[in-house]
Amino acid sequence: MDNDVKIKQLVREKYSAIAEQSQTQNATSCCGATSSCCGDEVYNIMADDYTTLEGYHADADLGLGCGLPTEYAKIKEGDTVIDLGSGAGNDAFIARRLTGEKGKVIGVDFTPAMVNKARANAEKLSLINVEFRLGDIDDMPVTSNFADVIVSNCVLNLVPDKYKVISEIFRVLKPGGHFSISDIVLEGPLPAKWKEVAELYAGCVSGAIQKQVYLEIIEQAGFKNIVLQKDKVITIPDNILANYLSAEEINEYKKGVTKIISITVYAEKPVKDQKSCCTPGSGCC
Repeated sequence: MDNDVKIKQLVREKYSAIAEQSQTQNATSCCGATSSCCGDEVYNIMADDYTTLEGYHADADLGLGCGLPTEYAKIKEGDTVIDLGSGAGNDAFIARRLTGEKGKVIGVDFTPAMVNKARANAEKLSLINVEFRLGDIDDMPVTSNFADVIVSNCVLNLVPDKYKVISEIFRVLKPGGHFSISDIVLEGPLPAKWKEVAELYAGCVSGAIQKQVYLEIIEQAGFKNIVLQKDKVITIPDNILANYLSAEEINEYKKGVTKIISITVYAEKPVKDQKSCCTPGSGCC
């Protein structure tokens, strides 16, 4: 089986299991942002607190993010917004509070259990202009030039082909549209042992790429006005590190230059697509 397929299957299985848990269960076992204890998982230690944001719905918050992209996304009333890796609907419902009844929010997730959970939450809230679609975010079930805004929270690091998903974001955004994405990136090399632990991919760590490479991919895809809206170093507790590293290796890691970072990035799709709108000498751009 292709390695990318294996990784996607691992992530799907992991997040299917998470979908069946409550935020309290996730926080208790995974060091959530509001948890006072720490378990032996990785995927939940990076979450920010959503509870003060308008549109927050506790049943939709599984504590899986690493930022607050909707807070920075410049969403306006009437916008069409797409949330990539929408999970139980947390960011989608907050985006809906900003778009109002005139707007539309579409969540895309490739885990059936998450889509079902999000749809159930939307029905509880009687939100007729929030929709959840099953599909890969690197091959979105959305037509081109459709969305005003795209948001995503700690999901792109789970996709093996980063350039493909960034290119899909470019395709789906309207000319002049923009995205705000929170994600995990690296500065410096990860311990070699971590790259061999599949569980750490689902925990957002071993699937992360270098920060500078991440920003270069966004630029290469055609985006302009790239802004780093937030930059926060993530500290992994010792008891979680101990699952993957020896005491000596933990000390070496802490003394090293490697940083695991939560970033929120904003970028705009040009009003005219410089990559495809022109032929040589046409003067159309």
